[in-house]
Amino acid sequence: MTSDESPNKAIVQKAFDAWAAGTGSPYDLLATDVKWTITGNSAASKTYPGRDPFISEVIKPFNARMSVGHKPAIGICMPRGDTVVVFFDAAGTAKDGKPYKNTYAWFLDLQDGKIVNASAFLDSIAFKELWKLPPTAP
Repeated sequence: MTSDESPNKAIVQKAFDAWAAGTGSPYDLLATDVKWTITGNSAASKTYPGRDPFISEVIKPFNARMSVGHKPAIGICMPRGDTVVVFFDAAGTAKDGKPYKNTYAWFLDLQDGKIVNASAFLDSIAFKELWKLPPTAP
């Protein structure tokens, strides 16, 4: 099997395609006990010990600061064993009307079609500017 035929790559690619179309997201693939680590020095940088803490502490507050959804454009989606590395840009509009753009590198470990471990790298300065906005109900 070539790397382009990887089942994990296909699963991740499908989730990103759904995110870009507004019909789903890679977060739909999270195992209940996923360990999601945001690296760096942003306000959200730490390891989240499960799907619910990650969604409630990062994704919901992030989305509450956006007026136009954050849409991805994949540059590279590369499998290596059970891991899929995704390098992508994403952009949207914050509630203050300013564009929000960031570049990400995610290292996703999958097991039985679910993300069980993730390490996320991003531009923490761009994230910090967005995080200054007060979260409002989505």
